[in-house]
Amino acid sequence: MDFNLARFLYEEDSFGLFVLISVIMGGGAAYLSGRAIAGTWRPLWQVAGYMLVLGGAVRFMHFALFEGTLLSFHYYLVDMAICLGFGWLGFRTTRAAQMATQYGWLYARQGWLQSRRRPGPDVASESG
Repeated sequence: MDFNLARFLYEEDSFGLFVLISVIMGGGAAYLSGRAIAGTWRPLWQVAGYMLVLGGAVRFMHFALFEGTLLSFHYYLVDMAICLGFGWLGFRTTRAAQMATQYGWLYARQGWLQSRRRPGPDVASESG
């Protein structure tokens, strides 16, 4: 079995074109879209819906600029997976910052992607 990772990820002749269109342009737009979705306090599942559309736009850029295949389900899934990853990353970084900023008495920033609940007083011991 001859598995070629390059042919699995992209159909262009150059890896640089794949990185430019799918990762930098598509991933950048997906990251900013994820930030916008989180910034308006929408749920995480909406990122997936927007990335379905953005994956199609990235596939169209491959087609229009570099004569790639427009209606290729395989490469659409690759582009959409990259968009989903970057969209999720933008959503999580923004939501973690939001929770720590907006609800600072309840949540503290824990790393780059998470916020954790602050330890509070034990309510059961105070109810006496």
